Amino acid sequence: MVNKFLYPRGGAETYMLEIGAYLQSQGHQVSYFGMRDERNTVGNSLGLETAAMDFRSRGLGRILYPLRVIYSLEARRKIQRLIREFSPDVIHLNNIYYHLTPSIIDGAAELGVPMVETVHDFHLVCPNHMMLDLEDMTPCRRCLDGSVWSCAGRRCIHSSRAKSVLGSLEAALCRRRRSYEQVSRLICPSRFMEEILLENPRFRGKTVMMHNFIRPEAGPPAEKGDYALYFGRLSEEKGIDRLLAACRLAPEIPVVVAGRGPLEELVRREAPANVRYVGFQEGEALRDLVRRALFSVYLPIWYENCPLSVLESQALGTPVLANRIGGVPELIEEGGTGALLDQFTPEAYAAGMRALYGDRAALARMAERCRSRRDLTTIEDYCGGLLELYRSVAGGKVT
Repeated sequence: MVNKFLYPRGGAETYMLEIGAYLQSQGHQVSYFGMRDERNTVGNSLGLETAAMDFRSRGLGRILYPLRVIYSLEARRKIQRLIREFSPDVIHLNNIYYHLTPSIIDGAAELGVPMVETVHDFHLVCPNHMMLDLEDMTPCRRCLDGSVWSCAGRRCIHSSRAKSVLGSLEAALCRRRRSYEQVSRLICPSRFMEEILLENPRFRGKTVMMHNFIRPEAGPPAEKGDYALYFGRLSEEKGIDRLLAACRLAPEIPVVVAGRGPLEELVRREAPANVRYVGFQEGEALRDLVRRALFSVYLPIWYENCPLSVLESQALGTPVLANRIGGVPELIEEGGTGALLDQFTPEAYAAGMRALYGDRAALARMAERCRSRRDLTTIEDYCGGLLELYRSVAGGKVT
């Protein structure tokens, strides 16, 4: 299992760690490779990790840092050493860009180890990985339809010219070296993601669509509280600033916000009186918040892939109010397990929240529909399909 972060940090890390733990529980040997960090919860027998890098740091131009962001010889050397020691049947890549870099793909390919990759975001077609124009915060296809140098020209990475040039360089090098074409299968967590990748002839015949897994709720339904809930990353692309504005327009609706991220201080400082910020939550505390919410809100303004927040809400018997964007509509039965919005404005959000909050009978029906869903993928079924995929690329060696 390869990912730049080896501790619970976001959806990609949760996905990787849960799959690894489940496969180990079924008797498979699993080793991990990523960046050095004191928060790491997994690793490998050789203790091999790459040096920690922060692509957001201001010292990006110092010494060899830019070169390591584009192509890490350290990562290539160390993963080859780990491959020789561990002798894996297959390597499962997750998020590797700007920290581990596609150098590890070259290293594994040189040693003949088959690879699959779960495509958690749009980095294969967009250097800022979100297909989002940072100037007006609207979805963007410039690098998909044109040149990856649009990223540099429009300062699409952290609004920094230097970082955006590096992003364009990395993308151009990957295309020139055909790096990702050495990966046998690209796992797309949404049909939307798969359709985006299939617009590029390089990826045709390599994709497989597998919605993310979720653990179903056990036991009787929880007693609902009197609040709507947002839980997840606190960032602009998630629509947090617009959600706060919507809460000001609907002061009669109590809203709980849980999470952390770059807009955390904005939430602390400017949340209206009807918003209660509870910080970062996890485990049973988070599950209890979700199951007791009347509904959750998930209002991204970028092309979300397959957000775990939407799946987790429904698995815990909580309907979802969400934007109709990216892969989100694939996860929600409109009018059954939630509602979808077509206008991404505070006014539309407030109206949508009022419509749900004011119809408790509809919310009760939706909650029951969420609890009765049988089409959500369990980790057991997901990993069963994953093992079949591993076998197909590894010549049947995975038992």
